[in-house]
Amino acid sequence: MNKWAKMSIEYANQRSYLDDLFQVYPTIPEGIREINEEAWGNVEKAFKKQNNDLLIRELIKLDLFPIKDSYIAYLKRDKTSIERNPRTINRICGRIYESGLDKLYERCSEPKETNRQIGPMFKEWLRKKSLGILPVELNKFLADKKDAILDASDKSMMVFAREELGYNHNKGLDFVGRFNGKYVIGEAKFLTDFGGHQNAQFNDAIATVEAKKVKAEKIAILDGVLYIKGNNKMYKSVTETYKDYNIMSALVLREFLYQL
Repeated sequence: MNKWAKMSIEYANQRSYLDDLFQVYPTIPEGIREINEEAWGNVEKAFKKQNNDLLIRELIKLDLFPIKDSYIAYLKRDKTSIERNPRTINRICGRIYESGLDKLYERCSEPKETNRQIGPMFKEWLRKKSLGILPVELNKFLADKKDAILDASDKSMMVFAREELGYNHNKGLDFVGRFNGKYVIGEAKFLTDFGGHQNAQFNDAIATVEAKKVKAEKIAILDGVLYIKGNNKMYKSVTETYKDYNIMSALVLREFLYQL
């Protein structure tokens, strides 16, 4: 098994892994979403008049629709479908009226889900000089050949890696660095559970490592449930299928980079 994957598994199973990982991914729920007063006023008017068509149109303008329903995304993307599908609108509005205005506001102002907040946390951790150096913008990154970490958006990192390092995968990156004259690229994921979306996140990181003809060390910076020993698919993938890949926890990344 790859040395860094092995070290990550040992860390997760023998040390205060979650306590330490909280420094990288401090998943503190955000406060309630702010709802524009005028927008909410329009919702209230439509609700009190029981104007189904208008109520739906006003609610889909908000960041968060108050109920889970498989048809909401369609209505958002094709607003002309609202007037063409009165039975669907009536069905959804029936559930909305049932909840009452207070509950409606509460649901529309719920904090963002934790897993949607995780993305930027890794980069914020890097900006705290956690790897010993502060990330820098592209012009400084290119200025010399010293150890450096690129501070840029996922897309900008992808463009740099494509133009300078031959990276041909159509996926943004979370990490681009240069240590001891060697470039390093990778994706960072915090896999909070097993299943659908988390499996897709795992596969995204692996696809980056599998990219061909890249003039850089390719790494998957993965944390979470994949290091739990046992008969789970992710653990088996790390220890068997992808045992030769550079898969590692963010908590051993510094050691990896400085030994290049």
